[in-house]
Amino acid sequence: MSRKINIVTKQVQMKAVLNNSRTADLIWEKLPIEGKVSTWGDEIYFGIPVEAGPENAVSVVEEGDLAYWPGGKSFCIFFGETPASTGGEIRPASPVNLVGRLLGDPKVWTAVSEEEDIVLEKAE
Repeated sequence: MSRKINIVTKQVQMKAVLNNSRTADLIWEKLPIEGKVSTWGDEIYFGIPVEAGPENAVSVVEEGDLAYWPGGKSFCIFFGETPASTGGEIRPASPVNLVGRLLGDPKVWTAVSEEEDIVLEKAE
């Protein structure tokens, strides 16, 4: 089952696909979700109304990965290095649950600013 979502801000609109993890199921059930952007290096994150513990949590992600951060109950969009990155890897603040992938150029997310409104919604 392909579960496509739209991620929308004033600057960027992009489709993404959620994976088949339990954490992604919980996010899908809560859509639409609205938040305010926070940034940490080349990562956007924002709190969401989902509570999930670690699920195959990883300490290094790829550009374009979408994740849930159990430590902050937040949805994360990774589009480059974070302050914790070393040697070109993309490292979250602490392990995250991978929940999906962007379906477009991750680098466009550099245009999004702190406190900008962001919406996750089911795609048509």
